[in-house]
Parts: sequence; structure tokens; C-alpha cells
Amino acid sequence: MTKKKKKEIEGAEYGVDSRYPSTKEREADGKALMEERLKRMKNLSEDQIARAKLLQLKLKMEEYINKPVYQDYNFFTEFLTTYIDTIYSKRSNFAKDIDITPILLSKILNNHREPRDEFMMRLMIHSEKTYKNVCEFHKRTWYQVYFHEKICDTMSSQDKWRPEVEKHVSISKLIKAE
Repeated sequence: MTKKKKKEIEGAEYGVDSRYPSTKEREADGKALMEERLKRMKNLSEDQIARAKLLQLKLKMEEYINKPVYQDYNFFTEFLTTYIDTIYSKRSNFAKDIDITPILLSKILNNHREPRDEFMMRLMIHSEKTYKNVCEFHKRTWYQVYFHEKICDTMSSQDKWRPEVEKHVSISKLIKAE
């Protein structure tokens, strides 16, 4: 690694330009910047923090929807957990707000039960109302995350299900190539 690259990497943690004439100047500016950031963060209200977390969640969900991810991981429940925990101190309060039992919510969050349409519609409406004062949040986002995950899971696990399913598929009439 060149000296310049190493210097840029070291400066990255401070969030300042790494082309300072001396290390002392760079570190002093970096320290001052970090102190200002911490001071500013301490003055944020709970609503500002929640808004920032919700915006971050929205961006993560959009990124997930737009990328093919073939992993055995439940992104939907991770996003849902983050969403609920950002807004509520108790998950049972969210369950109450969308008129479901805390037990049902727990089963969905722990992947013991798939969310039904009724749950998804209530989540969609809840999100619309929550994001109204944060940023634009498209009502189809939760559905897109959920079904994107289902597609990715199905495609990534073909080696498990395909041999058995293929036994039940036959083609009685083939279409000829031209």
C-alpha cells in the first residue's frame, strides 16, 4: 500500500480531507469535527432520531428490492423488527395499533408464521401514516420486500426442491423452434 493510500485510509475515520501538510493539523481538525458531530448528535430529539432511522430503513429496503440477493436470510422480519423497534418501546403496542395479538406478531417476527394479507395491509397503512411526516414511502414497499425475499429464497434453493417437483411436470406438446 502506498503512503498516500495509507494516509487517506487513516483520515477516513475522522471524515476530513487527508491532504494536510502535517499529521498534527489533520488530527486536530479531525478531533474538532468529531467533537462537533457528537455535540450535535446529543442535541437531537427522539423524533429526529426516529425520523433518521426510518429514513435509513426505507433506503435499505429500497436497496434490497433493487438488488438480487440470494441468501437464506429473512430480510422482511429484520426490516419489520427495525421498523417496530424504532417507533415503539414495546412491540405489544404496535400489535395493539394494528389490531393483532402480540402472540401473532411474535410468531411473524420469529418466522413461525407467514404474514397474511390482512397483516400486510395493516402494515402498509401504518407505514403510510408513520412516514407521512418523514419522507415519501410507497405503499407497495412492504409487499415488494416480502415477495422479493420469497422469489430469492425459491431461486436460491432450487437444488433442494427442483428434483422432486420436476417429477410432477411433463410437457405433452412441445413448441417447435423456427
